Amino acid sequence: MRSIVASSLLALSALSAPLAAQSVGLPIGTAAPAALVQRLDGTSVDLKQYIGKTPVVIEFWATWCPNCAELEPTMHALKKKYGDRVKLLGVAVSVNQSPARVKAYAAKHKLPLEVLWDHDGNATDVYLAPATSYVVVVDKAGKVVYTGLGGKQKIDAAVAKALK
Repeated sequence: MRSIVASSLLALSALSAPLAAQSVGLPIGTAAPAALVQRLDGTSVDLKQYIGKTPVVIEFWATWCPNCAELEPTMHALKKKYGDRVKLLGVAVSVNQSPARVKAYAAKHKLPLEVLWDHDGNATDVYLAPATSYVVVVDKAGKVVYTGLGGKQKIDAAVAKALK
């Protein structure tokens, strides 16, 4: 399964035009699932621990993804606008990258995300991530309110909805 997902991530990440929000991934209104990932220091963490405290924005990304790079200003703007009222997570897929490469990229670009590592593809699988630049917004109650794919997404509107 992981190789199929990895192939799909690589193929779809090359798309230059963004796909419409809510047309991919987890269905809107579903509960955000648990998913075991790792911090960049190698310790394990479950994405579920972030759910239910504040709205959460989860981006599945890679250092080599042009759509992900295009999303960086959006993520910086979200951090500036919402601060700690919203948790920003970056789940780095393990295709063609390493934790060291991810850590160096995140530091160089001053990503406003808590960067996590999806070593075995667990989060990619359970979040139905079709490609990198896949974003999921979860409200405080733990329900998915938005999914989208591509470098241009209306994440701010989804976060505003999640805060209501």
